[in-house]
Amino acid sequence: MTAERLIYLPLGGAGEIGMNAYVYGYGAPGEERLILVDLGVTFPDMDSTPGVDLIMADVTWLAERKDRLEAVFITHAHEDHVGAVGHLYEALGKPELVARAFTANIARGKLSEYGIGENAVRVASAWPEVVQAGPFKVSFLPMSHSIPESSALVIDTPAGRVIHTGDFKLDRTPLVGEPYDPDVWAEVSKPGVRALVCDSTNVFSRHEGRSEATLGDEITKLVASVPEMMVATTFASNVARVKTLAEAGVRAGRSVCLMGRAMRRMIEAAVSTGVLADFPSTVSPEDAASIPRENLMLIVTGSQGERRAASAQLSRGKYLGVELKEGDTFLFSSKTIPGNERGVISIMNAFSEKGVDVVDDNDGLYHVSGHANRPDLMEIHRIVDPQMVIPMHGEHRHLREHAKLAEELGRPGVIAVNGTMLDLTGNAPKVAEYVETGRTYLDGSVRIGALDGIVRDRIRMALNGHVTVTVIIDEEDEPLGDPWCDVRGLSETGRSNAPLQDVLEEDLSQFLGRAGAKTLRDDDKLEEALRRVVRQGAQDEIGKKPEVTVVISRLSA
Repeated sequence: MTAERLIYLPLGGAGEIGMNAYVYGYGAPGEERLILVDLGVTFPDMDSTPGVDLIMADVTWLAERKDRLEAVFITHAHEDHVGAVGHLYEALGKPELVARAFTANIARGKLSEYGIGENAVRVASAWPEVVQAGPFKVSFLPMSHSIPESSALVIDTPAGRVIHTGDFKLDRTPLVGEPYDPDVWAEVSKPGVRALVCDSTNVFSRHEGRSEATLGDEITKLVASVPEMMVATTFASNVARVKTLAEAGVRAGRSVCLMGRAMRRMIEAAVSTGVLADFPSTVSPEDAASIPRENLMLIVTGSQGERRAASAQLSRGKYLGVELKEGDTFLFSSKTIPGNERGVISIMNAFSEKGVDVVDDNDGLYHVSGHANRPDLMEIHRIVDPQMVIPMHGEHRHLREHAKLAEELGRPGVIAVNGTMLDLTGNAPKVAEYVETGRTYLDGSVRIGALDGIVRDRIRMALNGHVTVTVIIDEEDEPLGDPWCDVRGLSETGRSNAPLQDVLEEDLSQFLGRAGAKTLRDDDKLEEALRRVVRQGAQDEIGKKPEVTVVISRLSA
């Protein structure tokens, strides 16, 4: 009989920041019962994924084994952990989703977009409540983060206990949500922990993490010093920060207005699930437009430069009847996620052109990270004292540095990027096999594979332009009239100073005039030859070889 094993397999989130999806399994090799921890998204950019709406992990491996999937556990309600639940729910065989109340509220909203009812999500309470899922017993261990009710998972298996930290920081005064409690972590770790699967985001930050409670005074001073309208943006999900900003506005004698659907949705969810109390009263955007500027504070979405968010729209003009003017102040109470710098800087410059004073967090006064820094990771390693450490939630350099840190502290660490299946059953982690994984794009209303070629073709058209060639061939396999071109995304004239379209059509006509019967009878040969003529002609005229589509119409005898 084959020995049973405990496996860990990241499908997303290991080797990158975002798109988290981690599989655990227990049983005989190839027959393991499975659970999935988190099912998130990451976001596209115009350089590498133009036109794409969202990016998710490729869960083909798991979907092919959906009959063995016991449940999906969601650690918290950030998009990179819960954003794909609606998109992939059917593909994974409609599994039971398990989350705490606030996260469940957000997850249900995403499922409702696909007509999936509330009963798909099971609400679990915090430790010590246990959820049985096949051979797994799972508990939600409260941990502070930049969103309410973030939790680590205590995963008990016949092979021992695993702690999956999720995203976390060691904040004893988080203002909203549960504080970090080292005594509870020590209690959970006392029976022995086989593996600590741990957030690696801030492993390079060598100072201790700061509490959310340290920001209030500095933000209040800033808001009180502003002579005209005050506007601030932060992550909509950072409910504690939104509350801090709102309270600063009230203390400065200002009416507070929330702008942006995501922010209102998060605050409503926090209030309705009981994690947020005593939030200051706010005014509607309609009322805000009539309040004197010096008495108004807006808290808006769009801290990462999103084009459709409130920040970007305010930078371009009016939003919901409100317009920023010279003398106003705009605060970014957030950190710019790598890759979003261009969008954020564009918004900053647009505000500057309006005479708006922009304040960012370069001085560290108005934002604290939601992730554990290196000293905090060392504390968790010490308290949990695991047999092995598996870094996750980070780019490869983060995982590698975290594995080195574990080794320095006397515990084996292993780098397991997406698709690396680890066997955790022995005294040290070992690679069991490699699984093909990657990315799935939500493109409009359909999901496409990253290797399908659609986005690659889109990029090539964007870089090179596009020409459509239309040719009509008569019953005797002779050209009927002249070919014509439709030119898109290319210069209108080139070296000859003649219209590019005319030059290409003349080249095509000359080619057809001398083409042999063998070529004119064979659509494949004719198409390839016409494509070559256009690409060479464009190269000679404008120095670019466009993408070419050839349409050959043949008249029947």
